Amino acid sequence: MKFVVTIGASTETVDVSGEAGRYRLTIGSKVWEVDGRLTAQGIYSLLIGGVSYVADVRDEAGACVVDVGDDRYVIRVEEETRYIIRTKGGAAQGLDALTLVAPLPGRIVHVAVRPGDRVEKGDTLLVIEAMKMENELKSGAAGTVAQVRVTPGQAVNSGDVLVVIE
Repeated sequence: MKFVVTIGASTETVDVSGEAGRYRLTIGSKVWEVDGRLTAQGIYSLLIGGVSYVADVRDEAGACVVDVGDDRYVIRVEEETRYIIRTKGGAAQGLDALTLVAPLPGRIVHVAVRPGDRVEKGDTLLVIEAMKMENELKSGAAGTVAQVRVTPGQAVNSGDVLVVIE
């Protein structure tokens, strides 16, 4: 399963495979074999490259705070699909129009607007199902809906134009 991990201003895609405490983590071209066990509430024993670590892991306001020895890491972890939708599932803005494009392949579940509708920034434009998750795509700016290029049930590919707002 792929995740996007953000630490400070740095963001990396992490591919995690394995089970039952034995995992393979791939970050870019680097691969780590990790033996990880929950030993107590929020305390993990990790064996990475023959070196043992104890990690205290807790959730603070939606961020994962990890203490390893004297080092503290504040990490945001998202499934890759959610990250793509949150960061790229919106808009490509031109001189006079805002174009909502599909952030990844999926199926249109619901269209909330019609041409001529006035929308505000943050209004729901449509709902797309991608990788068995329904995601609302919202307007990135206020304006008037000029075009709706999809209908409920329609399959879309990444980059397809869904809605145009002027």
